[in-house]
Amino acid sequence: MSVPALERGIAILRLFRRDRTTIAASEIAAELGLARSSLHALLAALTQLGLLRRLSSGHFALDAGVLAIGFEYLGSLPITELAAGVLERLRDETGWSTHLAILQGRSILYLSRFGSRHVLTRNVTVGSLLPAHTTALGRVMLCDLEPEVLRTMYADDLLGGAKAFAQFAARLRDDRARGFVAGPGYHEPGIQVVAAPVRDASLRVVAAINAVAVEQPDNDLASITSAVVTAAHELSRMLGAPHVLPNMHEPFLEKQL
Repeated sequence: MSVPALERGIAILRLFRRDRTTIAASEIAAELGLARSSLHALLAALTQLGLLRRLSSGHFALDAGVLAIGFEYLGSLPITELAAGVLERLRDETGWSTHLAILQGRSILYLSRFGSRHVLTRNVTVGSLLPAHTTALGRVMLCDLEPEVLRTMYADDLLGGAKAFAQFAARLRDDRARGFVAGPGYHEPGIQVVAAPVRDASLRVVAAINAVAVEQPDNDLASITSAVVTAAHELSRMLGAPHVLPNMHEPFLEKQL
């Protein structure tokens, strides 16, 4: 069944693009062949619904309601689907293998893997579990936890004792302040890894991604780190996080473990 008013409203929204963020009412009328009276009613309705906003110049722009609809749609997709394109591009850009993982208790669970086409690394399979505290992926997720949650999580052994736990907690504070973990891999000698957290609209860490490769003298760790962090921010924005993430380490540092 055709609903003309709805179809015209959607046609108006589709006129807006990345390279065309504001449009005058006269342009909309000319491009869609709408009468002024009909267009006025449609623009008023879309503005009232929070899908458009009228600027001081008289032009119209998309409003936050469109973003909310988009984020709800993205939020309904499994994170593996959202991350696939990001991880594949990161793999192709860096030449390193890329992975997505979530925190499951004291372990990380691998959800996705895009193997390097050029560099051989250990084949971590989807569904693999590794101890969170021994992996870069795990550390960038653990460092988001409140101190009391972290202490409760490791209450039975404190990672080998109170002193070892305090040292690990200090490392997590540094990881959180830095916003990523980069360095040699723990589970396989001669491996370099860079990991960064993925946040949702509440800024809570819900996953992490990494890039992994055999350690070589010509590896540009700084550029790899930049690429991984950028990819993590891209995926975070898909989950509703703001374009510019606030400084995340100060609240954590104010508390003592």
